[in-house]
Amino acid sequence: MKKKTWHSFVKSHNLVNRIYDMLDYFHCFDEVKNVELAKNQIKNNNIIINGDDVNHIINVLRMKKGDELQICNQETGDNYNAQITQYTKDEVDCEIIEKINKTTESNVHITLFQGIPKFEKMELIIQKNTEVGVSKIVPVIMERTVVKIDEKVAGKKLERWQKIAEIAAKQSMRDIIPKIDNIIKLKDTDITNFDAVLVAYENEEHNKLKDELQKLKQKLKSNSSKDNTEDTLQYNIAIVIGPEGGIAEKEIEMLAEKNAKFVSLGKRILRTETAGLVMAGNVLYELEE
Repeated sequence: MKKKTWHSFVKSHNLVNRIYDMLDYFHCFDEVKNVELAKNQIKNNNIIINGDDVNHIINVLRMKKGDELQICNQETGDNYNAQITQYTKDEVDCEIIEKINKTTESNVHITLFQGIPKFEKMELIIQKNTEVGVSKIVPVIMERTVVKIDEKVAGKKLERWQKIAEIAAKQSMRDIIPKIDNIIKLKDTDITNFDAVLVAYENEEHNKLKDELQKLKQKLKSNSSKDNTEDTLQYNIAIVIGPEGGIAEKEIEMLAEKNAKFVSLGKRILRTETAGLVMAGNVLYELEE
C-alpha cells in the first residue's frame, strides 16, 4: 500500500473542508424564495422568470402553481410578492400580488477597489462583501498582484465572479446584485466622485478608521443642515485594499495625490481577504441609518 504523504493528506483534508463549506452554503441558498430579475422581465402586473432560476424554483424549492415568492427588480431595487400562475421547464409565469415597501439596501454605498489576490481568495472576498452590503467591487491589478491575468482568463473570471455575487445577493436577500467591474490597473482607477476614499494601510499609526468616519459624518450632516434637507444622508464611499503583500510605496503616493485617506484597522495585520470585509462592516456600522 502506498504511504500517504503529508502533502496529499493536507490536500485531501482541504478538499473535504471545501465540500462541506459548499454543502452548507447551498443548503442556506436552497431555503431562499427570492428571485432577482432584470427590469424587462417585469411588465405591468406580470412577471416572466427564465434561465437558472426556473430550475431552482421548480426542482430545488419544489414550488408549484399557486405558491408565492418574492421578486426583486435588480435594476431599481423594488420588491414584490408574486404568485406562480403557470410554469414549464423553461419558464415560470407569475402575477404580482403586492409591492413591498421596504428595502434591505443601505444609505451607505460602498465601492470596494480590491487588489487582486489569488483567485480563490477573490471568490471569498466577493461572496462575503456582497453579503455584508458592498454595492460594487472593482478588481485592481497592483504592483504586488502575483497572479497573471490575460484576456481569456479575465473574461471567464469576471463571469464567474459576477455569478458568485448573484448567488450571495440572493442568499442574503439583497435588493440589488453588486456589479463586478472590469479588471483595471490602479493608475487607471477613477476615485474622484466619492465622499471619501479610504485606504487600509498597515503603516498608518495615527488616523483610525472610526475617526475618519466620524469626521465624514459631521461634514455631511453640516452640509445637509445648510441645505435644509431632512432626508436620510446618502454616503458614497470607496475602500481600497491591497493584494497579498499590501500596497507598494509608490502606489501609496499615487493615492495620496488623489486625496485618499489612509486609515489604520487596529493593532493587528489583517489578510487581504479579511481587511475589506472588516472595513466595510465598520463603515456600515458607523454610517448606516
